[in-house]
Amino acid sequence: NKFEALKENIKNEKDAKKAKVKEERITGREKALERFDKMTEKISEMKDKVNSQITKLELKSIDTTNAKNLVVTVETKLNETQTKITEANTLLSGSINQLTEENKATLKTLTKEIQTLVNEAHKALNDAVKSLKTAVKLKLESAKTAEEND
Repeated sequence: NKFEALKENIKNEKDAKKAKVKEERITGREKALERFDKMTEKISEMKDKVNSQITKLELKSIDTTNAKNLVVTVETKLNETQTKITEANTLLSGSINQLTEENKATLKTLTKEIQTLVNEAHKALNDAVKSLKTAVKLKLESAKTAEEND
């Protein structure tokens, strides 16, 4: 909504070159925020798939405790990421004007933090999947051992 209001302000700009620069600036900012949102959406979708597998495996009496803990870590990372994205959105949608050096530095820091959080969430998801695979192997091995003992 803030970006739409900024676009309306551009229409009032009399100098065509300045208006075009401002329009491109807003478009670039919107695209940056879209990239952040897409990253978190992908991680969230992957988290949902892992949760689905956890549910299926629990029905088969497979220990999923470790995977559940890792999913909680992913959720925490996603919440932190969303907070950082909101901060970036506030910074970028504040005005049409070029960012100050201080704001550029803040945005660069936020971007790095977002990327780090997304990477950590992705790693935790991978670890959760590995944990589930290990739990299934253990269950199969214990079932096989039980059969052999009978």
